[in-house]
Amino acid sequence: MPTLLVKNIRTLVTMDANRREIGHAALLIRDNIIEQVGTTLELPQTADEVLDLQGQHMVLPGLVNTHHHFYQTLTRAIPAAQNCDLFNWLQTLYPIWAKLTPESIYVSAQMAAAELILSGCTTASDHLYLYPNGSTLDDEIRAIQQIGLRFHASRGSMSLGQTQGGLPPDSIVEQEADILQDSQRLIEQYHDNARHAMLRITLAPCSPFSVSPDLMRESAALARSYPGIRLHTHLAENKSDVDYSLATFNMTPGDYVESVGWLGEDVWHAHCVQLDDRAIQAFGKTGTGVAHCPCSNMRLASGMAPIRKMLNHQVPVGLGVDGSASNDTSNLISEARTAFLMARVRELDATAMTAREALELATLGGAKVLGRDDIGSLAPGMAADFIAINLDRPEFAGALHDPIAAMIFCQVNTVDYSFINGRKVVDRGQLTTLELATLVEKHNHLAAQLIA
Repeated sequence: MPTLLVKNIRTLVTMDANRREIGHAALLIRDNIIEQVGTTLELPQTADEVLDLQGQHMVLPGLVNTHHHFYQTLTRAIPAAQNCDLFNWLQTLYPIWAKLTPESIYVSAQMAAAELILSGCTTASDHLYLYPNGSTLDDEIRAIQQIGLRFHASRGSMSLGQTQGGLPPDSIVEQEADILQDSQRLIEQYHDNARHAMLRITLAPCSPFSVSPDLMRESAALARSYPGIRLHTHLAENKSDVDYSLATFNMTPGDYVESVGWLGEDVWHAHCVQLDDRAIQAFGKTGTGVAHCPCSNMRLASGMAPIRKMLNHQVPVGLGVDGSASNDTSNLISEARTAFLMARVRELDATAMTAREALELATLGGAKVLGRDDIGSLAPGMAADFIAINLDRPEFAGALHDPIAAMIFCQVNTVDYSFINGRKVVDRGQLTTLELATLVEKHNHLAAQLIA
């Protein structure tokens, strides 16, 4: 098996069990797995491939994105939706999204993945919950396999149209029997439960206001009949979301998901901005995870999630950039910085979150939320997913006394190198797996068609 030696790393952030931060460091990778971690002097001096970083770079575990909607790159900054809250934003965009095609799903997935990878992401979960005009989750899976991102593909769904008391128009919802049948097909065709897997499937009914309690229960039962299938949905995103739950189910969002069997270590919920204290305690006791999406929550005026309280109650928390039409970007480094700043503002406490805690949310936190013990840190036996950032750039000027904290305190937007599963996908700031200029041109053409 081929070997890769990355040596003369200025600072290596391992995120291992001891949270080691190693100077003058090196990594030895064999095939797609980390074999040795230590100083450059301690490790072998030769390998099949050698990347000498010449003491200029910091290396970190690849960042993990736990919630996204890739297709929304096509509808960023739509004028009619720029100043809407969640429900009005959705109702404005549903008719546009109804025109999506398999090609637009494919191209938008690559566009979102490219932006994520360039901003340090090596593993992402995407929540695709509408399938108009013959679109399938397969379109997204093919796109991501080409670009090389480690991928958790979430088979989302909407089954309650407006005539049945739901929010989406009837034209873009599916029959629940069809949803469950396709969910089973995708699990059996694609899900890889092996360690270091590049592709896993999640079942992800969209939200309490777009699917029935029966679909929530049946999706949970289906997922739990296979090894390693996780469950994901949106929850308690804003006050209207809470009001809908109280009016429709006579339950808070936390009580509702408990009633349909959606608590447990195999479940994570997006947003949870308005999650009450009782639910936070239940999430902590059951190991139910949260995807924290601070930029989207601010953009839609949904509020600030009580992340410090969740962490204090041992709730697993990872970061998500959310949809590229509600953020409106896919920059995971920026999301970590925003989470860090938001925690301090929400608590009015400068100790509410440290820079290293924010980096932990972006790495180990996301790995735990996705049920992975093979990513999120750099240690022997872990997947070879890591990023390198040149410290000799303006963003770090005057901050090299603590470049790790500077990753969060300062505004860092892109990485210089990224390796995913041992494969170099960013080389000196350039994506290696596809031609970015061609992708942007194709993407913009499709976006123009969609909103014409």
